[in-house]
Amino acid sequence: MILPVERMKKSERIESFVQGLEASQASGSFDTCYLGYFECFNSRRYYEAHDVLEHLWLKDGRDAPDYTFYKGLIQLAGGFVHLRLQRLHPDHPKHGHRLHPARRLFLLAEANLIPYAPWHHGLDLELVLSLCRQMIRRLEQSEFTENPWTSDFSLVLPNPVVRKGSD
Repeated sequence: MILPVERMKKSERIESFVQGLEASQASGSFDTCYLGYFECFNSRRYYEAHDVLEHLWLKDGRDAPDYTFYKGLIQLAGGFVHLRLQRLHPDHPKHGHRLHPARRLFLLAEANLIPYAPWHHGLDLELVLSLCRQMIRRLEQSEFTENPWTSDFSLVLPNPVVRKGSD
């Protein structure tokens, strides 16, 4: 029996969402939630990217070797959630003040991803770390008066690839 979406637990909704992504059709050595993160992120669905990877992160637990790696990627997406909401609703009482929290998440993402650099789970982390640093720098240089994200933001994270002799 299929439950209506509103009666599903969050984990069930995420599983259902992931099944509808192209990533669920991919075969290979990466979890579909991990691949789904990139699919969502690259289509500017940052909140969904956050949720999809958070699902895997919570399922694996604190003792998993990739706990802080996934946490860093989740924080990266969260930073872009803040930037997007601030851009779309600059006069909103809450969304209009999201540039400082975005910077904080980019700093946390950087700190959590650095130990895994330069390459982890098929991802060139130097590119991701450079993105974090770029967003931090642009926010700080404008003294939090300019949002570096625009609706035509064309940033694309490279999809993870399996390399010979690595994870």
